[in-house]
Amino acid sequence: MSDETGETPDGGDTSPENEGAPAGRDIVVPLRMYKTVTVFSTLIAIVAILGGFVLLDRGTKRATASPDEVSLPVVALGLGLIVGGSAVYAFSTRFRTAEMGKAKTGTDEESGDG
Repeated sequence: MSDETGETPDGGDTSPENEGAPAGRDIVVPLRMYKTVTVFSTLIAIVAILGGFVLLDRGTKRATASPDEVSLPVVALGLGLIVGGSAVYAFSTRFRTAEMGKAKTGTDEESGDG
C-alpha cells in the first residue's frame, strides 16, 4: 500500500521508475565485514588505478610516442585497470552497517544545521 508520493508506510519507494527495485541500494553487513570490505576494496582500487596509469605511461612511452609506436594492448590494459579500479571503489561504497543509519532520500527534509 502506498500513498500519492509513491512511498510506503515503512519508507520504501514504490514509484514507477523504481518498480521492482529494492527500497535501498545499500547492503547492510556486520561492522567487521564492513571494515574488511572497505580496507581491501580501497587497496585493490588504488593498486589497480596506479597500475593502470603506469601501463598507460609505458604504452605511450611517457606520452612521447608517435601514433605508430603506441602499444595498443598495453594502453588498453592500462585503461581497463583504471576503469576496473574505479568500479571496485564505486561498488564498495554500497556497503554500510546497521549502526550507520539510513541515508536521506528525500529532498524535503531539513538538515537541522541552523
